Amino acid sequence: MKVLISGGGTGGHIYPAIAIANAIKALVPEAEFLFVGAEDRMEMQKVPQAGYDIIGLPIAGLQRGLSIGSIVKNLSFPFKLINSLWKARAIVKGFKPDVAVGVGGYASGPMLWAATAAGVPALIQEQNSYAGLTNKLLAKRAKKICVAYEGMEKYFPANKLVYTGNPVRKEIISASLLKLPGLFEFKLAADRKTILVIGGSLGARTINESIAEGLEKIRQAGYQLIWQTGKSYFTTAEKLAAAGSRSNGWGDAKVYEFIGKMDLAYGVADVVISRAGALSITELCTAEKPCILVPSPNVAEDHQTKNAEALSSINAAILVKDVDARATLVDTVLALLADEAKQNVLKTNIAALAKPDAAEVIAKEVIKLNS
Repeated sequence: MKVLISGGGTGGHIYPAIAIANAIKALVPEAEFLFVGAEDRMEMQKVPQAGYDIIGLPIAGLQRGLSIGSIVKNLSFPFKLINSLWKARAIVKGFKPDVAVGVGGYASGPMLWAATAAGVPALIQEQNSYAGLTNKLLAKRAKKICVAYEGMEKYFPANKLVYTGNPVRKEIISASLLKLPGLFEFKLAADRKTILVIGGSLGARTINESIAEGLEKIRQAGYQLIWQTGKSYFTTAEKLAAAGSRSNGWGDAKVYEFIGKMDLAYGVADVVISRAGALSITELCTAEKPCILVPSPNVAEDHQTKNAEALSSINAAILVKDVDARATLVDTVLALLADEAKQNVLKTNIAALAKPDAAEVIAKEVIKLNS
């Protein structure tokens, strides 16, 4: 069986795609895989690191701003789209896939369009509670649509829907058992509570600035911090954290541009501050972590707010709006750390949403398309 998997742009698309591939491989060891992503996006590094081949398309997203740079980029979009469609057709002709899988992101549009035009059965996976534009456009051409939230028939044909949950990296499933290894990995004290801050794979300016302004307050309260900043804020945060570090490398704030060992980070965390992307929420559910979600306002159709509201409405997370974060985020996390009962309620409710077998369920749906 030859499987074509397309999508990317952020970790929220890439890691589910890799999890699906791994699950298919476990069920069909002889399966062959080819990933297709967008040139110059992070999937071009992350997918090969996971052991899979990938080809890049010259596709890019539409810019939402009205700056001269955004307008120029949008003028080039039709040419990039046409070029990507031609290249996608050549990929289908060369690889001859038996089935195609789209996980959202720039590349999945032209790639799945070309695959389905050639008669290849396709499955798309929608991670969010609000369907993305690419997946909505592909819905009529897909045989199956795997979703992570109930009520998605308002976006997709009900007869194609399969409620699977979102795929998650297998190591996250055992995160709750990894507190001691996490303490040593991040050089943190066992007798102090830990806040994990993750702004997504590319960082989050509002979260970073909120933590920076409240860092001294966190220190004075006796808590410690693992802080994933993204590339642009890393140097600033590192300087702030250095003030509390000891000469042996142990300290109360550990700063990282990107955290590779997320299972250990979740394992040691008492409370998590996070954006509300689909991957982050899925991992928080699986790791069973009380969390504060700060949805990014700079995403299509404000889907992160909808994701966060889906959890906060059932008391499975605390929602802090991006616009309010600088004024309230640090005080909110300090109040949560001091309230064990609230932590337990959030933990119980978010754990009930976990679907740790999602990747395997989706893999079986992919295999059915090839039968």
